[in-house]
Amino acid sequence: MNLSFFDQFTSPCLLGIPLILLSMLFPTLLLPTPDNRWITNRLSALQLWLLHLITKQLMTPLNKNGHKWALILTSLMMLLLTINLSGLLPYTFTPTTQLSMNMALAFPLWLATVLTGLRNQPSISLGHLLPEGTPTPLIPALIMIETISLLIRPLALGVRLTANLTAGHLLIQLISTATIALLPIMPTVSILTMSILLLLTILEVAVAMIQAYVFVLLLSLYLQENI
Repeated sequence: MNLSFFDQFTSPCLLGIPLILLSMLFPTLLLPTPDNRWITNRLSALQLWLLHLITKQLMTPLNKNGHKWALILTSLMMLLLTINLSGLLPYTFTPTTQLSMNMALAFPLWLATVLTGLRNQPSISLGHLLPEGTPTPLIPALIMIETISLLIRPLALGVRLTANLTAGHLLIQLISTATIALLPIMPTVSILTMSILLLLTILEVAVAMIQAYVFVLLLSLYLQENI
């Protein structure tokens, strides 16, 4: 029974071929395709408004050099947002519940921010490893601690996204299983459990949106430190 709860996190396969790449690309097909006109319908207007809002929120803390990352960060935000939300639909697979995928997104982008800082301002980037005014005996220990905290950032990005989405999906499945099991025995309790399930589903929609935003926001903050 415990194993069946985690079957939803297994990557689907067809003829031995993993379909995780297809499940990653399919949500992007739901977005309206660009046209030669700026605004074609209300859905396109909503999409443009959302893109403008996301870009403004991410690029405001950055200087002019950081605006070169606008396309990458906004595209990543839309990808994570569509994948997380489409994963809440029945009989779907959520690729962002896989730690390997989240690490594949987090590590290269984090490394790019670090290399950007080392190339543009190496002294300032290395100066983050040692706070100003540190006593001399504590310098080796602080450098080691700051280095570890720097290297653990991509792991924290990937684990945070994976853990939040995995926990939400497990809670939804547990409560839905309890609702079905209690329906013939205690209908009143089953209806109460179903109302809790509806509230949890609304909460998970918010969590899916917030986690996508937090993932990209932290990357923009890492970029802000290095430009």
